[in-house]
Amino acid sequence: MDDQTASTEAPPLDPRSDETILSSLHPDCPDWRKLGPNDDEAMIRAAAQAQQDDADARESAWSKSFNRRTFLAGGLGVGVAALASQVVTTRVSYAAAAEIDQTPGTLVVVFLRGGLDGLSLLIPKDDYLAKSRPTTYVKESDRIQLDETFGFHPALAPLKPLISAGLVAGIPAVATPLLSRSHFQAQDCLERGSSNSLSSGWLDRVLIESGPGTTFRGIGVGGLLPRALKGDSNSIGMQSPSALSLNVSKSFKPATVDALRRLYTGLDHPVSMQSLLALDALDTAERVVTQGKPSTTAFPYPKNSNLANALSSVAAAMRAGAGVRVACVDVGGWDMHTMMGNIDSGDMTDHLAHLAACLAAFAADLGEFLGTTTVVTMSEFGRRIEENASAGTDHGHGGAVLAIGGKVRGGVHGHWEKLVPGAAGNLDNGDVPGWNDYRDVLSEIVMSTLGLSAGSMARVFPDWQAKPLGVMAA
Repeated sequence: MDDQTASTEAPPLDPRSDETILSSLHPDCPDWRKLGPNDDEAMIRAAAQAQQDDADARESAWSKSFNRRTFLAGGLGVGVAALASQVVTTRVSYAAAAEIDQTPGTLVVVFLRGGLDGLSLLIPKDDYLAKSRPTTYVKESDRIQLDETFGFHPALAPLKPLISAGLVAGIPAVATPLLSRSHFQAQDCLERGSSNSLSSGWLDRVLIESGPGTTFRGIGVGGLLPRALKGDSNSIGMQSPSALSLNVSKSFKPATVDALRRLYTGLDHPVSMQSLLALDALDTAERVVTQGKPSTTAFPYPKNSNLANALSSVAAAMRAGAGVRVACVDVGGWDMHTMMGNIDSGDMTDHLAHLAACLAAFAADLGEFLGTTTVVTMSEFGRRIEENASAGTDHGHGGAVLAIGGKVRGGVHGHWEKLVPGAAGNLDNGDVPGWNDYRDVLSEIVMSTLGLSAGSMARVFPDWQAKPLGVMAA
């Protein structure tokens, strides 16, 4: 399916309201032109609209039959609005944070925002690719070789122990038919997990199918709650567990929490259930901070890294018994239209080295929990086969997925063909085709990691019948 067809069938969306996408765009990315006549005005319009949308949502929620008298009647007027704003959630039907979740495992999704070049992550031995990338192609002798055809970029060296142990898999040529080459449409479609107008995210539906759990069963760490977790599963978004706190002294905390519970219990108001969820999250967050201290690992987390901080928080929550089933973290900067560089230096080497260092530290930090955890990377699309005149790559189609975990079958999985250009070739408008559908990869991973059935996955991806690719060993 070509790019034009894909774009006309995609569900409508307003790109201005998604700050996560905007923060991942390269200054030279053509998607900026969709938002304004020039880059500066586009950025201003996007940021202003996002702030206005957020303000309108808060105003709407707090204005529904809720006034100062009602608030003070609860016994104590404190900054609960600030507390609720730290826990980004949807409609709520929550479980007590003290419950111990019996989920069989944890799925950690790392969104690589901007469009990762899959041909730099998982590199095939291919003559056409080598000719198409005179400055950025990674030679076979420089790769971390996986089989006769594929090897990882050498910047993934921190993952070598996991690769040798058979715990790392790569899947090439991954896409879905309706992904266009627009960041906005592609990320929206990917996170919905559907080509139709479903309003919820695919991970939200995974959590609903997995049944009741703790307040921390679905978490987005390090920023805004991703669209993939939005819906009725009551996932929460936070910068870190330590950021969830009441702005009162320790001695006043019990009385404050009790007053807030009395205020919001039985109150027929949209903010009521959000605030009760926030109070439950406080207890779990406190336990995570005190009991989930980072372990001493052979691969310490990189310093001054948002990704490292987010993964460390996820590991702490898991070790503290918070019942995490699905965790999402974001890392941007993959929209490399210029100066990707080579194996010695450049944006691609730097980004992959940082990603690998963070994932290696996270795996070591998890310890025995790695046996029941699967980490999977996602990105909205791959890049074009041919590098551009600026030694970068533009928006393409088929990308690559990285999976790490105790149940992962190491190596390369999925369909791949030698790249053949021209009218009689096998390319998708000059790009790597989507020979392997994202929904096949994700369904297999979710079923193995969280124990969901094929019937459940049919509700997670309602317009798709998944088939396994052999990514998971069990």
